[in-house]
Amino acid sequence: MNLKIRDAINSDKNIVLKFCKNTFSWGDYIEHVWDFWISEGHLFLAEKEYPVGICHALYSKDQIWIEGIRVDPSFRRQNIASKLITYAETIGKDKDLSFSYMLIDTENSISLSMANSLMYDIFQTWNFYSLAPKINSINNVTFEKSLNLQLYSHYVKSWRWFPIDRKTMNTLSEKNSIVKSCVAKKNSVAILCDSEHFDKTLIVTLFSHSDESVLDLLSFIQNLGTEKNYERIQILTQEKLPLFDTLEHKISFHLMKKSLD
Repeated sequence: MNLKIRDAINSDKNIVLKFCKNTFSWGDYIEHVWDFWISEGHLFLAEKEYPVGICHALYSKDQIWIEGIRVDPSFRRQNIASKLITYAETIGKDKDLSFSYMLIDTENSISLSMANSLMYDIFQTWNFYSLAPKINSINNVTFEKSLNLQLYSHYVKSWRWFPIDRKTMNTLSEKNSIVKSCVAKKNSVAILCDSEHFDKTLIVTLFSHSDESVLDLLSFIQNLGTEKNYERIQILTQEKLPLFDTLEHKISFHLMKKSLD
């Protein structure tokens, strides 16, 4: 039977969750974001006699963010993921967007090969760390009003990478979301965002330029986690971070990029 791609609807949820439940060793997160993605739109579903794959796309400014690519294990190696991504890209091209991005585990050779076949290249590599909220030592940080946009290209909001432009920078600074530590004339910067999909979760984009300054920021973030009653602190950074109390490296990802021109 031919493959059909359409927008997902609520009645598809249970069938999709059945083939997503063992995606990772710990399960999957699709059940927690399904309703958000339905409301945002552009949750694409691949269907034969019944749903066999999904992919969500977010269209914003000049880019597509592609996420949640899942295929029923019984239907893998049939190019279903590629067809879903290509479908999402077609809509982006109709909107005259310039770039498409997705995030892939550095160890996921099959997905990386698929992305390469679709002309995606590794743009950046990012590390995911967890940090437990905790009262820590006094630190010396400042809230920043501006950033050098040539040094800081993207930040993470709800596990989506967005470019930092002047408007975004101003919005973040108004919310006191840009924090800097300076030690021995070397700065480290963190951008703080509440997760839009998970309660009591702080997402931190961290730019480390010295171990001493980043340790100051980690201490501040731990304290903030306790003060604001966060249950989880998730840190995304391109650097390898120094050892720190409760800081744990979880996984590394390639940020994949494709020009739609």
